[in-house]
Amino acid sequence: MAWFETWFDTPYYHILYKDRDFEEAEHFISLLLGELQLPSKSKIIDLGCGKGRHSVFLNKAGYDVLGLDLSRESITHNKQFEIDPVDDDGQTKLKFAVHDMRDEIYPSVSSAKVDAVLNLFTSFGYFEDENDDRRVFRSVRNVLNDGGFFVLDFLNETWVKNTLVPHEMQTKGHIDFNIKKRIVDQHVIKDINFTDKGEKHHFFEKVKLHEPAEIEEYGKEFGFELVKVYGNYHLEPFDADTSPRCINVFRKKSDI
Repeated sequence: MAWFETWFDTPYYHILYKDRDFEEAEHFISLLLGELQLPSKSKIIDLGCGKGRHSVFLNKAGYDVLGLDLSRESITHNKQFEIDPVDDDGQTKLKFAVHDMRDEIYPSVSSAKVDAVLNLFTSFGYFEDENDDRRVFRSVRNVLNDGGFFVLDFLNETWVKNTLVPHEMQTKGHIDFNIKKRIVDQHVIKDINFTDKGEKHHFFEKVKLHEPAEIEEYGKEFGFELVKVYGNYHLEPFDADTSPRCINVFRKKSDI
């Protein structure tokens, strides 16, 4: 199994990342929605939704949301948040489903095409085969309405290379996580070692450092126009040397 098929389903993944700044994330999403200007009740897919917090936030902002993730444990957890109105009382829907982002979304898990697909907080770059990356773009294109948005929030590969910390210790609860990072063949690899209840564990994360131009080319190949690139979660302009993020806003061109 690929690393992401095991690591994301362990409780240790959620322990290690339990202190993520959700307030910053929600502020970023609010700014992003302000830029996209999606009408109320637009349909959004949160692709790689994890534990569903951002899907819930998007739904509360007035949108029909479908959260998709490969992690069965995460989707099982998220089912408690689902909202499926029995009549048209103005309440928006919130649903979750297990889904591999490389596979076709429409019509397998989405009953209708959508107005936006958001792939946030580095939920891309996990695959060894670049054709799998292309499959993601293809599946997103096929589920979007003409003119719909695809937001791909990714690392800025230059910034990662310039700021990489090769070794750190993080203590979360009773667990000391020994983390080592390195870059091999354009992939940033994070080795995670720790001991819990006398048992040693080792997991790793491996993310391909796609260059911004490469991401843009994927978009062009599948009929997307790159309309904006932001460099951080405050939506400041992208700078190839100093921006920590590469937040790509694509718009799907018409099939006509």
